[in-house]
Amino acid sequence: MTEFESAVPPVSPTLRIIPLGGIGEVGMNMTVFETDNRIIVVDCGVLFPEDDLLGIDLIIPDFSYLVENRDKILGLFLTHGHEDHIGAVPYFLREFDVPVLGTPLTMGLLESKLRQTRKSDEMPKLIALTPRREYTLGPFSVEPIRITHSIADGVAFAIRTPAGTILHTGDFKIDLTPIDDLHIDIHRFCELGEKGILALLSDSTNSEKEGLSLSEKLVGENLDRFIQNAPGRVIVSTFSSNIHRLQQVADVSLRHGRNIVFIGRSMENNYRVASDLGHIHIPADRIVKVESAANFPPEKLTILTTGSQGEPMSGLFRMAVNDHRHISIGPGDTVLLSSRVIPGNERAIDRIINLLLRKGATVHFRAISDIHVSGHASREDQKLMIRMLKPRHFVPIHGEFRHLSAHAKTARKMGIPEDHVHLIENGDVLELGGDVGQLLDRVHTGRTLIDGKGVGDIGEGVIRDRKRLASDGFVMVILGLSRQDGQILIGPEVFSKGVSLSERSQEMDSLVRAQVLVALDGAEPEIRSELPALKTRIHNHLRKYFKKQFDRDPMILPVILET
Repeated sequence: MTEFESAVPPVSPTLRIIPLGGIGEVGMNMTVFETDNRIIVVDCGVLFPEDDLLGIDLIIPDFSYLVENRDKILGLFLTHGHEDHIGAVPYFLREFDVPVLGTPLTMGLLESKLRQTRKSDEMPKLIALTPRREYTLGPFSVEPIRITHSIADGVAFAIRTPAGTILHTGDFKIDLTPIDDLHIDIHRFCELGEKGILALLSDSTNSEKEGLSLSEKLVGENLDRFIQNAPGRVIVSTFSSNIHRLQQVADVSLRHGRNIVFIGRSMENNYRVASDLGHIHIPADRIVKVESAANFPPEKLTILTTGSQGEPMSGLFRMAVNDHRHISIGPGDTVLLSSRVIPGNERAIDRIINLLLRKGATVHFRAISDIHVSGHASREDQKLMIRMLKPRHFVPIHGEFRHLSAHAKTARKMGIPEDHVHLIENGDVLELGGDVGQLLDRVHTGRTLIDGKGVGDIGEGVIRDRKRLASDGFVMVILGLSRQDGQILIGPEVFSKGVSLSERSQEMDSLVRAQVLVALDGAEPEIRSELPALKTRIHNHLRKYFKKQFDRDPMILPVILET
């Protein structure tokens, strides 16, 4: 070795952390970890669309960066079975043939989802994880650590890399009295903190909420009061993945002499999976099929159903509008909405509450009753996680920017230096090595829209057109021209939908026809001889006319035929 070579310090190993979703939003969680030219991915979730994305069913992360680096991907690890963490896995597996690893309940829920579209011989490699056991893929050694959340069998991941150990909390709260007695593994977190944590990536959803998170046991006490005093049927609407809540409702109902009815495909599937894995226990003879519910007195039934977010195709909605084959909600029924409000669903939930009240039902929801507690860490839980792990670097994840910002402020108060607290965005590349953390650059990221069976084929232009159709309507003009001299042989015929011009609505067809003729009369011979150019002229003329005369912007579709 030369004198010059001996003076060159060795290159320290580094780790790149790249969020592809879940930062600046509640949903679509997906994080890439990259070291030694290898990649593992943690979570792959969906985001549910708000009202402005007309017709869109789901939103999933853009996989472009992973497609470009597909040969580096070793596996996908899942923290728990909520849709915002596993909902996009079926789409991920269309692109990547890698093992998927998660706890037994998470794998059971995922397998049930995959079997809806795959045959048995087409199933991917699903590996069930055991907490405190290490799983090695290339340069990564991943240890699942039990946490408490609003779904059973959730874990955090301690990810050991050449650059150091990363702790990814997943969604968590510190519940010391969980329903299933599977406690958060505080001892293991403390042990890891003593050994040294390079970076903590921590759930930020409730970072603005003071104090400690409430235990699920509190919900059980309130459910008991409402169910005991209900005169007739009890209908409880909650997330079908909230296995603890299903167990609580069942326990209280059985104690008061009620039988259980499940309504909704996801509710039935999740109960079956959780029951097979021993996460929920309801005597089989106390479960009533929905088609037999009419044979039981109302005071002997509790119905567990989907629809807590006001979804129009859910069991709760269909029962409320008399569209369910077996059950309709009416006077004497008690409805409990036992779930949090997902942002963007407020209007739909208000609508279902008003509908239920009009039907004569008694309705309890979180605004007036403590029948739901959050599964996410409040500020004191977050402080305890930081104190247990004592990380060198801190990265708030899972939440809108205000949640991330509040969590970052908490981390600074806990003594983590300013330059070691990293507020990052989706697509940012955060490189960690030793005591240094820096943003290198950005990778392509975004949102892929799911519309029916279409994946990513709906762009901003289509959404913009749908909004215009919804707000200002549609006008079609059909025109037949002579191929020889361009004279009008047919029309102009006008067809419209969703366009109203108040007192002049009866005259609209004639007004539009007149404007089409104006556009034609002013067209140069070169334009009249080129159909695409003529369509554009008619479109632009009519759009300007509607905007100027009526302050409307309907979609204009000229159809020109040559005969």
